[in-house]
Amino acid sequence: MHDYTGWIARSAAGRDKGTLLCVVGVDQGARCLLVADGKRRKAAHPKRKKLGHLDLVSPGTFGHQAIRKLREGLPVSDRELRRALAAFRDESDQGGN
Repeated sequence: MHDYTGWIARSAAGRDKGTLLCVVGVDQGARCLLVADGKRRKAAHPKRKKLGHLDLVSPGTFGHQAIRKLREGLPVSDRELRRALAAFRDESDQGGN
């Protein structure tokens, strides 16, 4: 399975449908992605979601500091994760206008 760490995704199924999430890791054995948003789902306890239940919004091109840290394998705090997702949300809102 491809390494999706640092990609931004939107949940397409489940209770969190429509939620913007960040891929913080890959569970190779279960073929799932580990996602967190820093608020409802903390980075220390990410949610396992199948790739088909996510819409990948940003293919690893978003250059926020927290996302770079994730790609390098460094730990990221929930606060950094929330700020990165908020910055992505703001950037995508401005790009759509």
